[in-house]
Amino acid sequence: MTMNYHNYNSSTRFEMVVEIANIALDEFKTHHISRNYTGLVQRYYQLVEEDYGDPRAERFPLMEHPMFTFGLVAIYLSWVLVFGPLFMRDRKPFQLRRTLVIYNAFQVALSGYMFYEHLMAGWLNYYNLKCQPVDYSDGPSSKRMLNLCYLYYLSKLTEFADTVFFVLRKKSSQITWLHVYHHSVTPLETWVLVKFLAGGNATFPNLLNNFVHVCMYFYYMMAAMGPEYAKFLWWKKYMTELQIAQFVLCIFHTTRALFSNQCQFSKFISALLLLNASIFFCLFMNFYMQSYRKSKAAQQQLEQQQQQLTATPTKADSNNNNTAMATQKLKAH
Repeated sequence: MTMNYHNYNSSTRFEMVVEIANIALDEFKTHHISRNYTGLVQRYYQLVEEDYGDPRAERFPLMEHPMFTFGLVAIYLSWVLVFGPLFMRDRKPFQLRRTLVIYNAFQVALSGYMFYEHLMAGWLNYYNLKCQPVDYSDGPSSKRMLNLCYLYYLSKLTEFADTVFFVLRKKSSQITWLHVYHHSVTPLETWVLVKFLAGGNATFPNLLNNFVHVCMYFYYMMAAMGPEYAKFLWWKKYMTELQIAQFVLCIFHTTRALFSNQCQFSKFISALLLLNASIFFCLFMNFYMQSYRKSKAAQQQLEQQQQQLTATPTKADSNNNNTAMATQKLKAH
């Protein structure tokens, strides 16, 4: 029996879960006999693709199998964590000023275009903010959103360059666990988006992310243009707050869909979106507190030290004056 993920009645959810569990158990027993666990994983993916996959995505490169994306992520991590630092160990950091300006300008333009497309393909027109199921039809709007989701996936692959540039410039302080985690996970998430959920509620985080990236890459572009533009970059702290705000909105939006009995968007996917947004919210909050609270504490400590240094000569002068007056009295006697 072939199940259709896209069109199922809520009254048959339990039966569908039981059937999935039975199929998974049967496949495990079959492959466990021969210890063919690689074949088991491939078989599981085949079943998922057959029942849940969007056939419209098959025409896109890299969408046939998730291992292509896993491979690209593995190459990225190998460069960032091993080969990049080894390559730069005995070399001076590259400046890459012009390259960075061009790259960040490209990302600003690309993010701005995708933000506009997310609005025009649904969120500004007929999409419902409360709940929007995925449209798997061949209509022009659904195809437009599908193409946009694939472009969004490709954009996450281009963002590998963020960390590559950090390595080449020996900016190891910028290569945080949050940074590497973010750039490793998002290509996998967006691959799933194109393959199974190209539209509906799943694209709301993308809409917000595109807006944030317009601001973020514009900031990076100005920073790369030289120290003379540093005076215009006073809003770095607010960029982090904007990123945190995007995850708050995602959590609120997904929670509402998850606990709504009338929403036809997948509860399982809503739960995953909620988990993902919550993880990123915690990570960015931790980064925010470590970066700006410590910075504020250091600034206050510096100001206190300056005040103490200013007050110390005054006290010394007072002591010197007292000593001089005592000496004059002794001379008078």
